[in-house]
Amino acid sequence: MKRLLCLLLLVVALLACQAGAAEKSALVMVVPLDGTVGTVMETYVIDVLNRAAEEAYLVVFELDTPGGLVTSMTEITKQITQARVPVVLWVYPSGARAASAGAFLVMSAHVAAMAPGTRMGAAHPVLASGGDVDDTMGEKITNDLAAQMRSLASARGRNTHVAEKMVTESLSLTAEEALKAGVIDCVAADLESLMAAIDGRTVNLATGDVTLDLSNYKVFYEEMPARLRALEFISRPDVAYLLLVLGIYAIIFEVLSPGGFVMGAAGAIMVLLGAYGLRMLPLNWAGVILLVAGIIVMVLDLFIGGIGILSAFGAVALIVGSLIIYRAPGGELLRFSMTFLAGAIIVLSLFFAVAAWAVLRAMKRKVASGREELVGMTGKVVQDLNPEGTVFCRGEYWKAKSTDGSLIGKDEWVVVESVDGFVLKVKRNDGGRSEDVRRDI
Repeated sequence: MKRLLCLLLLVVALLACQAGAAEKSALVMVVPLDGTVGTVMETYVIDVLNRAAEEAYLVVFELDTPGGLVTSMTEITKQITQARVPVVLWVYPSGARAASAGAFLVMSAHVAAMAPGTRMGAAHPVLASGGDVDDTMGEKITNDLAAQMRSLASARGRNTHVAEKMVTESLSLTAEEALKAGVIDCVAADLESLMAAIDGRTVNLATGDVTLDLSNYKVFYEEMPARLRALEFISRPDVAYLLLVLGIYAIIFEVLSPGGFVMGAAGAIMVLLGAYGLRMLPLNWAGVILLVAGIIVMVLDLFIGGIGILSAFGAVALIVGSLIIYRAPGGELLRFSMTFLAGAIIVLSLFFAVAAWAVLRAMKRKVASGREELVGMTGKVVQDLNPEGTVFCRGEYWKAKSTDGSLIGKDEWVVVESVDGFVLKVKRNDGGRSEDVRRDI
């Protein structure tokens, strides 16, 4: 009887352990992965995979990206290849894309999936400005990336020929075309369909083959931390560029019209954020130098005498620097909107010219305060000067005295010759009302 009881307890314990293991093995971590493939995404993917190795059975990345940096793409694909937990790259939702660097990420996954209405490919290396990499360097980079794409596709048993065309011919495929061509494993409209499609599939991990058992899965949704979201935002090419230029302008205006340090502090913060964002991009420092030099030259020209030939040279330097700021070599899989850049250059240049002109005009304007500034201005007699009376001048009533002692009647016009304390010394103005009076009265 004791043996039977012990046997029953053992069976119950084994069943409990199996149930616990099954519950743990069913945890699926779903992670939205959108935006530019850069250092922020790289950091986030590494963190997710490290935690998933301890907590999850399967990781599903919901991918939507226009592309990004070759260096970050290479590191992410390396991490996925070496992952200790199965990784699914799912281009989702409908309308999403896995372009350029994103195509490499999909190809590196243990399971590659797409939602209907999505697309992937167009992985030909380009400069950040959108242009092709030139001549021999371009050929070397293209061949290297094509080999990388073939290697990833071959390791996952996918069509290497079609995968290579994504690099060499900028081939782009819909979900249905990609499935037919053999570069993805399934098409799924929602998570439930995806789990059903890959259940029972055998995948090859760095530690060995694993057959997916998703008969009793539970979903855990992961969100990128706010800190990384903020870093991702400022690392966008357009945002980083605007932060840098606007920050420089703000600092310049603080120097031109000091007071309060608000513009200066805001400018310093924007420059630091812009510089951080640029550090995470394929940056050409020659472009940055030309950008800053152009602004400095325009400011110097304004100090010298206004907008002239130096401003024209400065504007040219500003435009050229902006156009080449992201043209760093390396065949980056990142495209930057030249239309946006051109518009930003024009708007910022006009804003700077108008604002700087207004500031300098205010700096050079004659100060209109103090009694001494009344000398030479014209006023109107409101109480007869015999020889003393009252005059209305520059918006105020003043005690006044005729310098020659003559009678000056009411409503006549006088000009201020000197100021004695709070008394204006005036004489009759035969010319009548002056420009100063027309402006101030």
